[in-house]
This record gives sequence, C-alpha cells and structure tokens, in this order.
Amino acid sequence: MPLNFDKLLAAIARHAQTLTDAGAVADYIPALARVDPSQFGIAVAGLDGSLYCAGVAQRAFSIQSISKLFALTLALQREGDALWQRVGREPSGTPFNSLVLLERERGIPRNPFVNAGALVITDVLCQRYLQPERAVLEFIHRLLGRSTVAVDAEVARSERAHSDRNSAIAHFMRSFGNLRGQVGAVLDAYCAQCAIAMSCAELAQASLFLAGDGCQPRGARVLDPQATRRINALMLTCGAYDAAGDFAFRMGLPTKTGVGGGILAVVPGRMTICAWSPRLDATGNSIAAAAAIERFAAETGVSIFGGEARMPDGGRTG
Repeated sequence: MPLNFDKLLAAIARHAQTLTDAGAVADYIPALARVDPSQFGIAVAGLDGSLYCAGVAQRAFSIQSISKLFALTLALQREGDALWQRVGREPSGTPFNSLVLLERERGIPRNPFVNAGALVITDVLCQRYLQPERAVLEFIHRLLGRSTVAVDAEVARSERAHSDRNSAIAHFMRSFGNLRGQVGAVLDAYCAQCAIAMSCAELAQASLFLAGDGCQPRGARVLDPQATRRINALMLTCGAYDAAGDFAFRMGLPTKTGVGGGILAVVPGRMTICAWSPRLDATGNSIAAAAAIERFAAETGVSIFGGEARMPDGGRTG
C-alpha cells in the first residue's frame, strides 16, 4: 500500500527531535559550535520532481564534508579515471582526519571522502580553476537551476584558522609528490568549499543525479552511468568514514555525512534523502539525522539490497 510521505516525515521529525540532546556539536570549528543544536530537518526529493519536507528542512546549514561529493563529481568530469591514480577507493577504518595510513601508503589517500583524499581532489581542481571553491559552488547552482546557495564566510574563516591537522595532512602528501599546488592555496579552497551552506531540501535536489544514473530530473547529464554508480559505491563503503559499515547495515543506502550535522542518502532510481541535526556521535556523524534516515528506510523498504519499496500515494513538487 502506498505511503503518505508527509505523515511519515512528520512522525520521523517528532521522534528525531527527542534525540537532539544526544552527542556534541563540532566545536573544533568555533563557528559550528555556535549553531543551535536542538534543530532537526529532513527532505526527500524524487526523480519525478516531488519534494517532501519536515522540520527545518529549508534552513541552510554548513554542509562540510557533503561538499566532497560535488568536488569529486567535478573532478571526475575533468579528469576521468586518471583521478584514481592519486586517490584510492577503499574504506580507511580510521577517523576522517587521520594521518595514520598516509606514510605506509606513500601519500595516496584511501578514498576521496576522508580529508586527505578530499585535499587531493581540491588540489586537482586548483590545477583546473583559478577559484576552485567558486567552481564547486557554480556547479551546485547548475544542479539546482538557481543561484541561491553561497559560502558562509564566517564558517570558512573559522575553519581555515583551525586547519592545523589538515595542513599537516597536506604537507605530508606533498612530501610524497601527491599534492602539487601550494598547501595554503589548497587549504583556502578546501575550507571555503566545506563552508558552503545549503538546506536539506537544496541538498536533496542538487544530488538527484546520483539517483538518476547521472542525470538530473530536467534531463541534463552530469556524469555517465558507470561513474555515477561508482560514486554511490564509494558512498556506501566510505561515506560515513569508520562508521560506513554500520550505516550500510542500518540503512542499506549510499550515504555521505558531514560534521555540520547533515547526512545525504541516495535511493538509486527513485530519490534522495537529506536529514540534518547538529549534534554528532564519536565518529562525527549526526545522531538524530542517522536515526531519521534509518527509520525512513525501514518504513519505506528502500534499500539497494532488494525488497519491495513502499512509495508515496501522490507527490508534491517543489
């Protein structure tokens, strides 16, 4: 029987709101520490143009590492498979900002979603664009079909001023020849990219090409189907850092998380889901947002591992 997504998301939001006291905000970035931690929002965007929302789904937040999805896609558009000579495709099993594996693996990051891998992707974009953070932002504008998204300058400054560990990672990779630009320029672009602010609704809509085999709903091709499926595979295995296995177990969907409290999930061929709440668990993932997406997947039956999904009884466009 079809579901009423409005009622389902409202119920999920009510339950998620009870979880917003658990965990802690990402206080190592002072601007993020000042965000009201009691907030929760969720949005579901369908390939048919439908959009369902609950909570503060239209409120912009710092997307942080979810921006790595857009930077990776842009780099793949420019570099193709040559990109994988500089960054791996394996789970790290370590925290997102760890340096532990870099020496043993001679400066090649395990995957593009840990900070080391994302810095390599930013370095690639620095070789292609005078302002790589602007290129990522304009790419998001094209995906959305509007230019409502911007970099939060305060968050960017705060993050750049507290980027010692990322600086160490970048210098370490440069010593192995896997970072070709100047470390300062790469960090400037990376911190600005992470400080892009978007709402749950905007993130879900901008990411629909990942559900559409590389095409946005308007029909514009972003990536070829094979590259799109590979990004989804990386999201499943690496998108939640050292909690990726647990996320796959709980949700059965490709996900990408960020320390701003956002989590994006993809249902290939159908929809994207984005939930946000600022407080994080020990692995840097939002507690309330993860619980919300887990419940949505359970209630609807959506999973890349099979089963019959229960779909909405009529959509609203937005």
